[in-house]
Amino acid sequence: MDAEIFEKAYDAQAPWDIDGPQPEIVRLAEAGAIAGAVLDVGCGTGENALYLAGRGLDVWGIDFIPRAIERAREKALQRGLGVHFQVGDALKLEVLGRMFDTVIDSGLFHTFSDEERWVFVRGLARIVRPGGVGYILCFSEQEPPGQGPRRVSREEIGSAFREWWDVDSIQETRFRALDDPQAPRFSPGGPKAYLITVRRTQEPAPTAP
Repeated sequence: MDAEIFEKAYDAQAPWDIDGPQPEIVRLAEAGAIAGAVLDVGCGTGENALYLAGRGLDVWGIDFIPRAIERAREKALQRGLGVHFQVGDALKLEVLGRMFDTVIDSGLFHTFSDEERWVFVRGLARIVRPGGVGYILCFSEQEPPGQGPRRVSREEIGSAFREWWDVDSIQETRFRALDDPQAPRFSPGGPKAYLITVRRTQEPAPTAP
């Protein structure tokens, strides 16, 4: 990931920084699928995490862009919500020092290289309890080539989660994103995406010193 690109995006309002949670997160929460201690990894300015906290869940949010975390903390204070937001590296999740029942990822997974994906998936397995669930929203290969992040195929998803996880489902959906109607960047109705549901099975072996 190129931190400079993401930092620059927050000079204005980033396309993914919508004024509210992603509809898929709302749907999952209303269905009772998001439960227990929740980690929002790559939380941005915190809308998904704040929404879940407003429903009474214990939520942490991490992002590697300090400006995004500053804005998330400001929102939490304004709304009177007790979300723990911190600057953090999604490829070093073990340093969080706690376990979670549910992880949500809205728009992070598709930013990783092949090597980073493996590190990310292994790290998730180390901080999600056995039987815990991950919900991952990522661009799908059905979104036409062009601007925006790397597109992800079903085959790549299966390969990335072949260890430590069971892939329960891969559902077609769309991101809600900001766009300029004068210069559209994505498909009408929002970028085509997958909602991936994975369940933690085995725990990775400790990393050798």
